[in-house]
Amino acid sequence: MPRFAEPIPNVTVTVGRDALLACVVENLRGYKVAWVRVDTQTILSIHHNVITQNPRVSLSYNDHRSWYLHIKNVQEVDRGWYMCQVNTDPMRSRQGYLQVVVPPRILEEETSGDLVVREATNVSLHCRAVGYPEPYVMWRREDGEDINYNGEQVNVVDGELLQISRVSRLHMGVYLCIASNGVPPSISKRLMLRVQFPPMLTIPNQLEGAYTGQDVALECHTEAYPTSINYWTTENGDMIVSGEKYEAVSMDNGYSKYMLLKIRHVTRNDFGSYRCVAKNSLGETDGLIKLDEIPAPVTKVASIMQTNESDLIKKDNKPRISGNAISDYQWQESDYDEEFATGSSRPPPASLHNTGSIRNGTRLAAIPSLLFASLALAVR
Repeated sequence: MPRFAEPIPNVTVTVGRDALLACVVENLRGYKVAWVRVDTQTILSIHHNVITQNPRVSLSYNDHRSWYLHIKNVQEVDRGWYMCQVNTDPMRSRQGYLQVVVPPRILEEETSGDLVVREATNVSLHCRAVGYPEPYVMWRREDGEDINYNGEQVNVVDGELLQISRVSRLHMGVYLCIASNGVPPSISKRLMLRVQFPPMLTIPNQLEGAYTGQDVALECHTEAYPTSINYWTTENGDMIVSGEKYEAVSMDNGYSKYMLLKIRHVTRNDFGSYRCVAKNSLGETDGLIKLDEIPAPVTKVASIMQTNESDLIKKDNKPRISGNAISDYQWQESDYDEEFATGSSRPPPASLHNTGSIRNGTRLAAIPSLLFASLALAVR
């Protein structure tokens, strides 16, 4: 009697592809093989002939041992049990299951589109996906940043619904609804969430200092959506336009904007207050920066002139001069005191007749006078 050499393997195929069901019968002899759709009891083929009117179904065989049922462009309606039977008495049969899987698909009509909302409102984003098996749906930000999800920082939110309470500007960005079910390819939809809020402003330094002739830069940072109109004004309220004197620079980064005002070759007329202003359809704000005058940096000569008196005292008793007469010149008052007391014919340095500071009863001359006195002593 005929017998089945092996079971009919279950077949899984993606919708739209072709399926092949194999039935192997040994010792068939004069018996006939038929393919039947079990759930509908539809006869698909009998021996060498295809019976069904479905044009996607065909039959092939090999040496009356292997019988193949072909289904082209498989559809979901083809999912189910298929039977290979031999017309013995009693009838002998085997069954195999055709599994038709469907990659996920997002239903546009049931999925949210781009949204524009006011800050502090509640937001609900919907994403409906179908497929077989049923798709798994999740939400994430396109930039990879965490989502502030009702007080928690999470990278992924599961489910078809994303609800955000009291949305803030930090939620602004592109969100991805991703659907997958293990059948490639996974699919996603981009959704832009825009959060409207009036301008806000911060100033790193509200007081800046500069000296005459210096170039100075004033900074201001703003946040706003819709994008704000930003500009600078003088103390009198006049709008500042870039030119030879001023250069106003603005750089955008999302809803943030960086403002920079460069003032070239500051003069006394430039000292005062400057105001940075930001406006959009929801409101406006401004901030004040005061520019004050500061002393110019001390030059090298001036710093030498301000050398401490202690640096002018050397340990030896004779005045001398070296390569740097001003910084190296040092003396002790005892040299001169002795000469004056003994009636020495050496005249006192002319510098001692000048008005200077008095330390321990000795009048110290200004630095230039000491320099000339030391030169005279060195010559003698």
